[in-house]
Amino acid sequence: MTTPSEPGQDRADPGLDAVMSERRQLINLAYRLLGSLAEAEDAVQETYTRWYAMSREQKDAVESPAAWLTTVASRICLNLLKSARARRETYVGDWIPEPLPDGAGWAGGRPGGATVDPADRVTLDESVGLAFMVVLESMTPAERVAFILHDVFCHSFAEVAEIVGRTPAACRQLASSARRRLRTSQPSSTLPAERAGVVREFKQAWEAKDIDALIDLLDPDATATGDGGGLATTFLKPIEGGEQVAHAWVEIARRRPANMTLLERTVNGQPGLVAEQDGVIVTVFAFEVAGDRITHIWVIRNPEKLRRWTTG
Repeated sequence: MTTPSEPGQDRADPGLDAVMSERRQLINLAYRLLGSLAEAEDAVQETYTRWYAMSREQKDAVESPAAWLTTVASRICLNLLKSARARRETYVGDWIPEPLPDGAGWAGGRPGGATVDPADRVTLDESVGLAFMVVLESMTPAERVAFILHDVFCHSFAEVAEIVGRTPAACRQLASSARRRLRTSQPSSTLPAERAGVVREFKQAWEAKDIDALIDLLDPDATATGDGGGLATTFLKPIEGGEQVAHAWVEIARRRPANMTLLERTVNGQPGLVAEQDGVIVTVFAFEVAGDRITHIWVIRNPEKLRRWTTG
């Protein structure tokens, strides 16, 4: 038995293109809020599910579909951030944000010839660098949402207040607190070409097992953090001190399988390295560089966070 459609229900949605064109922006936003592209995609999917669950009359009553989508996606992410803290307390080892590959970093295109869907690309700039993303993890959910919406995506504090459920003045304070965290955590700026040079020298010294060269390239207070998530072997506690990190990397080089290759790749818009074994990327290395020294290395081995690197 068929149900008669309501008047106009069978007509194409005139705002469909405009609504769907917001998908890239929403994924950009959700990734910065959640630190996980998989969770970001789920949040955006849920946002669209809620949009299409509305009647035509409800959609027509929305003055700005883009603003509606942003508000709903942000609220979904805020709720996910609150629950993520509890989930990550049981995470094996340190939780590092999901690293993103940059299509421009692949010689000859994506692995397997896959193309990058522009709608799926997260804009890779300073606000998505892994060092920046790690600092975001130290913020409260409300601080993170207020800061990202206002400072990165240029929403007014009045708009942020509607999403976070606080006053504009309170949201201004949240963003200010987030900025202070960033100022105390971010190293001095280094030009991209200089960063690439330092990472390249580190790779060469690592492959040569040159302990002295590695120590020279590492800040005396350098730290290395690993993330295997209990699914891949890595060090569970951060390695602290440049000499300690250098010795650990020489040991890694000694144990490296003969069929494993180190490659230069762009990680979250910054120079990085990957370890490829039998044509599959098994580890991503991201670096924080200040001046001509490496201050932090992030080692991501959790295969669930490397799907974008292995599938394209």
